[in-house]
Amino acid sequence: MTQVFKPRPHQAEILKYTKGRMGISAVPGSGKTRTLAQLAAKLIQSNKLADDQEVLIVTLVNSAVTHFKAQIDALIQQSGALAGFGYRVRTLHGLANDIVREKAHLVGLSDSFTIIDDGDSQTIITDAVEAWCKGHPQGGSEYFLPDLPDNRVANLLVNEWQRDAVGIATNFIKQAKDWRISPEDLRRKLDTFPQRLPLAEMCHAVYVNYQRSLAYRGALDFQDLISYALILLEGHPTYLDLLQKKFPYILEDEAQDSSELQQAILEKLVGKKGNWVRVGDPNQAIYETFTTANPDHLVNFIHMKGVIKHELPQSGRSAEAIIQLANELIRWSQERHPVEVVRKKEPLKLPYIQPTAPDDPQPNPPSTAKSVYIYDEPLRVDDQRDEEVDAVVTSLKRWLPQNMDKTVAVLVPRNDRGGKFVSALKKAGLPVVELLRNTTTTRETAGALSYILDAIAHPNAGKALGAAFRVWRRDDRDDEEANARNEIIIKTLNECKQLEDYLYPMGEDWLQSDSAQALFAQVDVAYDLLVQFKAVMTRWQEAVVLPIDQLVVTIAGELFSTSADLAIAHTLALHLKRQEMLNPHWRIDEFVTELRAIAQNKRNIVNLPNDDEEYEADQYQGVVTVATMHKAKGLEWDRVYLTSLNTYDFPSAFPEDSYMGESWYVRDKLNLGEEALYQLRCLKEGMAYEEGIGTKNGRVNYAAERLRLLYVGITRARRELILLWNTGRKGDLRPAAPFEALRTFWESQVEKGDIL
Repeated sequence: MTQVFKPRPHQAEILKYTKGRMGISAVPGSGKTRTLAQLAAKLIQSNKLADDQEVLIVTLVNSAVTHFKAQIDALIQQSGALAGFGYRVRTLHGLANDIVREKAHLVGLSDSFTIIDDGDSQTIITDAVEAWCKGHPQGGSEYFLPDLPDNRVANLLVNEWQRDAVGIATNFIKQAKDWRISPEDLRRKLDTFPQRLPLAEMCHAVYVNYQRSLAYRGALDFQDLISYALILLEGHPTYLDLLQKKFPYILEDEAQDSSELQQAILEKLVGKKGNWVRVGDPNQAIYETFTTANPDHLVNFIHMKGVIKHELPQSGRSAEAIIQLANELIRWSQERHPVEVVRKKEPLKLPYIQPTAPDDPQPNPPSTAKSVYIYDEPLRVDDQRDEEVDAVVTSLKRWLPQNMDKTVAVLVPRNDRGGKFVSALKKAGLPVVELLRNTTTTRETAGALSYILDAIAHPNAGKALGAAFRVWRRDDRDDEEANARNEIIIKTLNECKQLEDYLYPMGEDWLQSDSAQALFAQVDVAYDLLVQFKAVMTRWQEAVVLPIDQLVVTIAGELFSTSADLAIAHTLALHLKRQEMLNPHWRIDEFVTELRAIAQNKRNIVNLPNDDEEYEADQYQGVVTVATMHKAKGLEWDRVYLTSLNTYDFPSAFPEDSYMGESWYVRDKLNLGEEALYQLRCLKEGMAYEEGIGTKNGRVNYAAERLRLLYVGITRARRELILLWNTGRKGDLRPAAPFEALRTFWESQVEKGDIL
């Protein structure tokens, strides 16, 4: 039975809403989603809607759509009414799809147009970048360090530079579309701009090629979909009027993650006299780095004349000690951040989090001196040992057996860092679930398949065949004796000069050669293993005539034995099939590259089994969750470890800080992605371009966003919070400035006994 909702005073004020524009700033754990669902149910049952009208609820992700529907239906059923009517819940992309599908012909689209996901979009942009690089073999080199030798420059141009150029072009195109700058508009601006803008020129060429490729496929990307929806609303007043009457109330959740284009659509649907409620937390805006979202849209809306302003400051999620730490981070960022330009930006904003009242249905967990632990010792990370991972695993080995009824998470700033924790936890025998870009099992499966395909594509490459043998014997990994035996066999395979004499002997059989006989004398089972492996490899090579998805399924059927591995292999096969349709020129080498990108966590795969959108923390009591801090948003656990709080993962815009977007080979520590976006801004606003300004602004914005990411991490913890930092692989990183500030604050609180 659904628990009766007892609104707190601030929630009760919001539920009095009847019309107009209202902006709500909500702290983590304040019940904003439930309050919005209550308001939606109230409006649906208020007799203010005609039979053909609906309350429109717009939220960020598909999982939230499901949760909203469930909550609203339950509330309506409690009143004895029929659920499922009088409202519509959509993501912004889902809403745009509804708008465009209804009138696709008005904007020149076929009714059968398709929508490509971000993965397919990335593939098309990658091809466009490769094409540009072939036509501009020295393109990008003017940004390289001046003292690099020619052979190093040549290598960079076909490797790191091309990889980085894909990211630069992707973000440039997204921003251009959010600002509604078409390739044709961009060309006109470039032709009349008085300065040379090399990055913008490259991105324009990729943009043109990308849009041409989409048109050829009859496809739109997500931003095109939103753009076309806005074009329809602006250019067809009759259709707009119909939709405005259809949706007299619009309730927007997670409004801090709205982009300029998304906000424009909702602004149109609301109209001058419509009813619009926007709820969000600017302190949890953590997607600016890789989307066009901007929390200033919500902040500015809340402060507009005529907008009803409300706060949801009370939260029963965390122990008061953890709340104190989160509030101190807000205070420090506003008053004592050591970099003035970051401080003036106010990366974290009021209100402070308030604990709930003693009689609240969701009281805060008890707070003690042990609610927060800040591990201030430097933890080394190198090829031999990872002291931060070891410290967390050791802690969990002690804690977990005594707390099997509790939830716990290890939160990391990057996917690759999360993979190291997962591997160590599994090795220690601790149960683990992953919320990373791709799970360890997915990465291992993709990696295994890539090695087999590589050996099939290069049958005369001894190292490729040796790697395939290692994958074929992957079940021997935990057996030291068998693993050592396999490495001896692999070494002998690597030394084989004519592999066709092993796989397809026409004359002398390599298995009868002196080197093979020496191997058999050393490893008694080597002959049997090599005969078996030869039979498997020849079967797989004969299957190379099959379409890529069937080839992968054929290999997987012999390579894997668990249902989980087979299910993932099937999903990977479908993914490669989709890539083949998008890129009919691809051969096995390109599929190997794609699988390795997945294995290295550089590519996200949708529709994998156990989609993390269905994750519920309380279903994993006694299991360690490893998640990125981004994936942790909206979730909570009893105990949380926040890791890697160093100057690389959480820079503060100091001159000596390092940043993820700044490649080592680029001169003057330029962030080429930020420089490209600044060149686009200069074109848009008619400003003179000065090199380095984009990088400087990007550093400040990134430092501000990382403060919000740290805030999100802190506020995931209910009862216990542990903070750690590491010195990085080179041993030269320091604890992040906010880590030091929080450590000093917490030590003073403990000394004063002021932790409650």
